[in-house]
Amino acid sequence: MAAEFRRLKTDPWFVIGGGLALMLALLLLFAPWLMAHDPHEMSFPPLTPPSATHWLGVNDGGMDIWAELLTGLGNTLAFGLITGLLGLALAAAIGLSSAWFRGITDGVLMRLADLLLAVPAVMILILLAAFFQPGPAALALILALLAWPSGAKVIRAQALTLQGRGHLLAARQMGAGSSYIIVRHLLPELFPLYLISFAALVRMAVFMEASLSFLGLFDPGRKSLGMMIRQALNYYYLEVWWHWLLPPILLLTLLVMAFTFLAVSLEKFFDPRLRGV
Repeated sequence: MAAEFRRLKTDPWFVIGGGLALMLALLLLFAPWLMAHDPHEMSFPPLTPPSATHWLGVNDGGMDIWAELLTGLGNTLAFGLITGLLGLALAAAIGLSSAWFRGITDGVLMRLADLLLAVPAVMILILLAAFFQPGPAALALILALLAWPSGAKVIRAQALTLQGRGHLLAARQMGAGSSYIIVRHLLPELFPLYLISFAALVRMAVFMEASLSFLGLFDPGRKSLGMMIRQALNYYYLEVWWHWLLPPILLLTLLVMAFTFLAVSLEKFFDPRLRGV
């Protein structure tokens, strides 16, 4: 494992993705010191151009765009991370249970996974957001409930190849229960696959959150990159594209690129289907 991680650090996809992720993480870490204004303060002259006081100017609501940008980045990333963690937990639990218990359990869980893979998650989220207006946490949970099948299938496939190994057979013969074997043996041995699934889930969730925000299906008072893009497009005829529209597009692109590159790199190194295992 250590050798694989050393090789991973030489992969350009991993280096670029990790570098982008680190840059954005540092930007968020120092955000409280980089913001001179409250992102919700509406006391500034609307559509003021960039200045030393307002680095990216002021939006149509009298709010500082730079403060709004950093807050939106944090909210968009938080939504992605929450969805990624919830989706990964479901994928690991279902994938390992399906591989270990097999039989009816495996059949039911995998047919459910096939069903969810055939359902367009974005349409379900749009309908739920439009009619019920759930909060970001609820939407993250719903998205996680819809997004676990891909990761679960990969985890299940690899878990099936581990069941014939000596230490698992020995544990079973010594009377270890299913939960003990799954938690103490199968779960930690598939750690690289969790990284792949997590990166892919976060990438998908970030893009989904930005899309829903752009469509106006989140609370308008909640800052996000998609919401900023939507608001800035209303003033496309003014000279605001470079300091109001471009920054959230750029940050959203870098955020998606970071997790895309990490997912591609991790999958190339650790997914047994791509390594010919």
